[in-house]
Amino acid sequence: MNHPVEILGFAREAAWLPWAVQYFFLIGISTAAFFLSLPGLVWRLPAWQGIGRRALLAALVCGLTAPVALLADLHQPGRFLNFYLHPNLGSWMAWGSFFIPLYLIGLLLYAWLCLRPQLAALAERGGQLSAVYRRLAYGGHDSPGAIRAAAAVAALGALLILLYTGMEVMVVEARPLWHTSLLPLLFAVSAVSGGLGMVGLFEALIGRGAAAPLLNRWQERSQWLTLGLLAAWLLLAVSGLAASPADALAAMRGSLGWLLSAAWLLGTTALTLWLAHNRRDSLLWPALLALHGAWLVRWMVFMGGQNIPKMGASTHIYALSLSPDSVLGIVGMAGLCLTVYIILTSIIPWGDRAEA
Repeated sequence: MNHPVEILGFAREAAWLPWAVQYFFLIGISTAAFFLSLPGLVWRLPAWQGIGRRALLAALVCGLTAPVALLADLHQPGRFLNFYLHPNLGSWMAWGSFFIPLYLIGLLLYAWLCLRPQLAALAERGGQLSAVYRRLAYGGHDSPGAIRAAAAVAALGALLILLYTGMEVMVVEARPLWHTSLLPLLFAVSAVSGGLGMVGLFEALIGRGAAAPLLNRWQERSQWLTLGLLAAWLLLAVSGLAASPADALAAMRGSLGWLLSAAWLLGTTALTLWLAHNRRDSLLWPALLALHGAWLVRWMVFMGGQNIPKMGASTHIYALSLSPDSVLGIVGMAGLCLTVYIILTSIIPWGDRAEA
């Protein structure tokens, strides 16, 4: 007796486009870089003071550009305003619309307080912008207590952003690759490695190689944590202790694309770990590989996670195209980051000392 078998396949375009990858990548790096600035700018540890200034620069560059990618992913500003006009407090995404301004306001206030003495010194030198520097300095006093207060506000916002960016993806039960408690941890740890990479890249651009051993030591730790989380996910998937990882692994089985992507991620992480451990004085390559690894994690989770069908038997492959929502958007966001970097470094020197 023959039994008919019906195979369902629904073709649907990806709902979360590369804009989302760029937003989660940039906002994660910004929050991580902010935390990296604290030892030097708040606690005034000598070994971290120069690193702290470049970390603050990285936090500003990525923090100011990340919301642009978020607005682009929403396709129109009205959707963002709707979070405030009709808040849904049961949604992590809606809570994020309150966490982002909290973090950015705290970050800008913290940056201004840290830079006030330098702005005053620049005003004293004279020049065409001396009046602007003098107004921005607002007296130019070094106020450790105010810096600590602003840092506390920004730290609260940063922690909430790290929480919500992981949780808003994790709660989607229909996506087996997303629905795991390890995802917020993976996003946070990879954000730290990306933040270290961005600070290392800025250090390399200004030729400050003395920071390499310290940054690589922390980079090594973050890469070990990344490998540990990936191994934990694989263990849960293979053992069947968690349903979603097991379903995701079953959907990936036999796919050459997923095999190559996983090998690339593991290879990138292992190479970054090896360089950070064995090439302590190297800055550029560990930094670039760490940034690539942090971006790759988000690309595989977002774009790869949407390839796995929520129902049916067919996969939904996303292909890059020369459109504003794809390659042009990625290049455009890189150009925007570069533009903000050029503007900030043109207005304010970011050397090791505030008076540099």
